[in-house]
Amino acid sequence: MVDFIGTRRVQELVRDLGPAPFIAGLAREIETDYRRWSEFEKSPRHATHSPLGVIELMPACDGRQYAFKYVNGHPKNTGKGLLTVTAFGMLADVDTGYPLALAEMTLNTALRTAATSIVAARALARRDCRVMALIGNGSQSEFQAIAFHDQLGVRELRLYDVDPHATDKLVANLSGLALPGLRVVRCRSTAEACAGADIITTITADKRNAIILTPDMILPGMHLNAAGGDCPGKTELHPDILRRPDARVVVEFEAQSRIEGEIQQMPADFPVTELSKVLTGAAAGRTGERDVTIFDSVGFALEDFSALRYVYRLHRERRGTRASIDLIPDLEDPKDLYGLIANPRVVRERVPEVAEA
Repeated sequence: MVDFIGTRRVQELVRDLGPAPFIAGLAREIETDYRRWSEFEKSPRHATHSPLGVIELMPACDGRQYAFKYVNGHPKNTGKGLLTVTAFGMLADVDTGYPLALAEMTLNTALRTAATSIVAARALARRDCRVMALIGNGSQSEFQAIAFHDQLGVRELRLYDVDPHATDKLVANLSGLALPGLRVVRCRSTAEACAGADIITTITADKRNAIILTPDMILPGMHLNAAGGDCPGKTELHPDILRRPDARVVVEFEAQSRIEGEIQQMPADFPVTELSKVLTGAAAGRTGERDVTIFDSVGFALEDFSALRYVYRLHRERRGTRASIDLIPDLEDPKDLYGLIANPRVVRERVPEVAEA
């Protein structure tokens, strides 16, 4: 039997720990894995594009465990009452090839995206950052707000979305959270939201070459967290922001970011630095207070590997609802697969699903 970690179990784990501590723990897990970058087999994700969206498979392996995530991105889904992004993933043991856990990754993707943003911002943003513009107030926005308030000390959030109902939702959700000292400001435009910001986080989903941020909005010393859903032909930043002489662009996995990130707008020799090199000290991130640091985040499979391992460990360690899924035959004679059809008794006795108080 394979452990099944569904949406309800992830909700339970996040509520048990609290959203901010959960994201903080996940950020530590992700940073640890980026620091051992050379141990991983890495490849750009496999993407299947259609006019309305994309479906992707994202594998990663460190030689001991293997993980993959299935994820879609369909921005027009919300008009049908559907989520823009849905995902699930699997964690497996390399030595046997056996799956260890099958898990939801829709909620986990939002959590790990916020956690990765924090890992990058701790390495790149100025230490005195207290004001963040949050452009795009959809399903990822609360997670980013919680993470930056808790981990980086952000005390003012300046919000803008082309859909005012998204901002209504975000403001309502934030008002129900215990975020001491946080001031939330609704803005009428992206430019107004960015005015006075130390950090600008963009998390838009529209699948097109958009210009969310223009050069006039960017001041020396800012940190840009470009974390919106990415694919070929989808951007958020004007290319002149990337060309700034004081800009330092950091990516997760260069081979993937050249295809999907903001840097798809730039020539193949445009200089970027991978996050792992910044975290290990092999390359500089911010070199001065006036640098404009840009985390051109597209989401990389290592982060899902970290998230799957993290939630699997919490699932095993903490009490609560425990479930498994009948995914792999457990035979008395492992060579008698046909016996599953001819004689159901060839299967070993199963341990029933258990719900712990």
